[in-house]
Amino acid sequence: METNKANSIILRPKKDESLKRFHPWVFSGAIARIPQGIEEGDIVQVFSANGEFLGVGHYQIGSISVRILSFADETIDVDFYIRRISSAYKMRMELGLQHAGNNTFRLVHGEGDNLPGLIIDIYGKTAVVQAHSVGMDTDKDKIVNALQHVLGKERLENIFYKSEGTLPFKAGIETGNDYLLGGQNIDSVALENGLKFNIDWLRGQKTGFFVDQRENRRLLEKYAAGKNVLNMFCYTGGFSVYALRGDARLVHSVDSSSKAVSLTDENVKLNFGNEPRHTSFSEDAFKFLKESATDTYDIIILDPPAFAKHRGAIANALQGYKRLNLAALEKIKREGILFTFSCSQAISKEQFRLAVFSAAVISGRKVRILHQLTQPADHPINIYHPEGEYLKGLVLFVE
Repeated sequence: METNKANSIILRPKKDESLKRFHPWVFSGAIARIPQGIEEGDIVQVFSANGEFLGVGHYQIGSISVRILSFADETIDVDFYIRRISSAYKMRMELGLQHAGNNTFRLVHGEGDNLPGLIIDIYGKTAVVQAHSVGMDTDKDKIVNALQHVLGKERLENIFYKSEGTLPFKAGIETGNDYLLGGQNIDSVALENGLKFNIDWLRGQKTGFFVDQRENRRLLEKYAAGKNVLNMFCYTGGFSVYALRGDARLVHSVDSSSKAVSLTDENVKLNFGNEPRHTSFSEDAFKFLKESATDTYDIIILDPPAFAKHRGAIANALQGYKRLNLAALEKIKREGILFTFSCSQAISKEQFRLAVFSAAVISGRKVRILHQLTQPADHPINIYHPEGEYLKGLVLFVE
């Protein structure tokens, strides 16, 4: 059996309160003593100033110095990952996310599944693994073994490791994207709520698809019948495909990336063949909205990339959200519906809502909130880690 062989980190006096409330981060300013020779990614045990054991986790260089894996004194070995991934999988099965019409879901959502620094998305029989900490990269072989144990050969044929753009820099670390299991005879078409999507986990953003908008796409479908729909920042065209199945009269998909527009066109064709109701545009979002005729669209979807990736960018991000929503509010038809989102973790629900409120005031239009949206249940929020609530959305009725 493996042992932790863990280094000990000692906190400053009165800096243990958050860990006693089960918050899984130790900030650098809370640490009194770090042992010599410690390396990024090492397993460490954390103790209070008076010697009380607080937790075990991965050490990393940065403002978050330790990501706690367990508040119990346990060994971080393959069996540990089997227990955590098994618990995550059982919850997804309770949610009914794997069935004949759906084989796409998030299996592990970092802190939400008590595995900070680890993301695993399932696309059919392929698991795409992302490490967001050096510790999870160090443990990737244990994670692969645990995934095989939990899912078995019938449910898991490929594991693709995609951490090139998510790992913090560490000299000597190999961050290339690669298959850790399988890699032959790949079926990249996944099912979501009965719709087909070609997932580009090799070169696409995140793990290849925005799994977190599944339920919000389904809500859009219910509003789409007979409507002219504009899907901004379309990426792989998720909202567009749902709108078409919902019998939209017309769907326009817009993204500044020509590659994203190609992915959208592929997914539309995969589900509907040559669909005359759909047109895609590779253009800047603000430019497209500015040049669009007023009263063209009954429904507009704004799902931009994160405007604020850290707290220092919040002010500029809020201005960006205000400008974007104002542009949409000025163009949408009377009695139109606006789906608007922020995926910036640094932006709170209140801040995002205030930015949209400001845009509504400037537009001078009557606006009512129909729905307040968030991430789906396979992106759970650890109640002790509120920072995990990153996706915010509003559905607005605009007179």
